[in-house]
Amino acid sequence: MALGALKRDVLWLVLGRGLRLIFAGALLGLGGAIATARLLAAAIPELPARDPMAIAAITIVLVAVALLACWLPARRAARVEPMEALRNE
Repeated sequence: MALGALKRDVLWLVLGRGLRLIFAGALLGLGGAIATARLLAAAIPELPARDPMAIAAITIVLVAVALLACWLPARRAARVEPMEALRNE
């Protein structure tokens, strides 16, 4: 911000990096959940292995929590006064 960036630019810089990691992790997690469900279904036939609603709900909750975890520091970074940040550096 001391070099001319707007608050929304700082906010989107931090959130953009977090969003890429969140969605990469969600895709890897969904793949792992599906693979684990198949493995468990093969080992224990009575186990109801595929519940797409539960997997979707858990994924949505985890993505929402991760977005909140990215947004809070981004909001704090956008509030910092430029001169105060330069003095601390």
